[in-house]
Order: sequence, then structure tokens, then C-alpha cells
Amino acid sequence: MLLFFLIASPLLHSHLFIYAASTSPPITRPRIIFMTALGSDNEYNDDDYSDENNPPTEVVSSERIPDVHRETQLCQYNPCLENQEPCEQLLAQTGCLCPGVSGPDLPPQPPLIQTLLPISEGENKGHIEVQWCAPSSVVSGYRLVVEGREALKFGNTQRRGLVGSLDVGTKVCVEAVNSAGYSPSSEFSCQRYDPPNSSDHNVLAWLIGGGVALLLVIIITAVIMWKCKICLKGKRDSTDGLGNPSYSTEGTL
Repeated sequence: MLLFFLIASPLLHSHLFIYAASTSPPITRPRIIFMTALGSDNEYNDDDYSDENNPPTEVVSSERIPDVHRETQLCQYNPCLENQEPCEQLLAQTGCLCPGVSGPDLPPQPPLIQTLLPISEGENKGHIEVQWCAPSSVVSGYRLVVEGREALKFGNTQRRGLVGSLDVGTKVCVEAVNSAGYSPSSEFSCQRYDPPNSSDHNVLAWLIGGGVALLLVIIITAVIMWKCKICLKGKRDSTDGLGNPSYSTEGTL
């Protein structure tokens, strides 16, 4: 029996190995997919790893897309320029950035008053034009408050308004308005009227100064001439007195 087992064991081992090999599933080698850029010379050949039991897998190529970094710019919006397109519309059209503003549920910040400019010609000659800049807030309108007068109302796109004639030192304030209320007064939103020196006033001042100076020169010249005349007359009288015979000595021997 031992001799029979020794003779039959190699045949049994070979039979078992052939049976295991025929019944075991096929070995599948792992597939490596390479990502290559378009136009690369080092493209991978997938035929080297083709398998009879697995269909060839399509190699996915990645296309190099350049990163485009678009610089964000501020909107071309000037808060001191009137009747311009609102910044919200510029944002919707171009994607630019608008300056930060407070919401409509908060009172607006004070506007910036620029100047009180007197009108020197035209039908509004003698009136004062007030110019201001919009605040960083939602604004539905503006009010010009003149000391001792009723407030004047203007639209939210306006940046200037006429207030009539003003006395020197009159206080003028600009207020922004929205649904939450009015902006508070500040040193930037109020100004007292101080008229600038116009060219006509300068010419008049020069004329008056020149006339006064000329008059003084004439008076001083006249005084000097009068004094010289008095001195000459005194010298002439003294000379005439010395040559008069009535002053000669009497009682000659």
C-alpha cells in the first residue's frame, strides 16, 4: 500500500493542480490610466496592457485650460457728479464693485457740501449755488436747509441747487433723506456763506486806492509849493528893506 501511494501521489498532485487551474477565475491585472495633455509626445500605448477578458478602456485625456484671473475693478461712479447712471446698474452691466453703502432701513450718512458759489451772470445772477457729494448710503432725495428759511427739496440724482441770495455768514446745510429718516448735521454737511473776492471788486478797490494816493500826492505837492513860495517872499522882503534910503543914518556933520 505504501508503494502504491508513493507511485500514485505525483499523478494525484498533478491532477489536482490541473483541476484547480481550470476552475479558478482568470487573473486580472490592474489597469493604469495615464492623464496626458493634448499634443504631448509621451502618449501612453494601451495595447501593452490589453487583456482578452477585459475590453480596452478609453484613455481620458485632460486638456490644459489656462487660469484666467480677471481683475475686479471699481465702478466708474463719481458721488459728486449729478444725473449719472446708478452704481447698481453699473454693477449689473459690468460686474464692477460699488462702494459700500448702508441699507434703506438706516438713516443716511451726511452728504459732503463742496461749495457755495455765487452766480455772476445770467438770469440767476446774484443767487447762490450749493454743490454737494452723495454719502455712502441709500438716498431717496436731498434737502437744502438755509438758516432762517424753509428747506428746499431735490431729487436723489441731483448734486447742486439754488438757494437765492445770502447774507455773509448765513449757514447752509445739506441733508440726505430716505425711508428711515434724515441725515444728521455735521461739519462736513454745513457751511457758512463767505463770498469770494470777485474781479470787479478787486478793480474797484484798486481804483479807489489809486485815487486816494493821487489825491494825497496832489495835496502834499501843493503844501510844499506853498511853503516854498512863503520862504521866497520873506527873503525878497528882507532884501528890499536893506536897500530902502529911509533906513540911512541922519545927523551928518
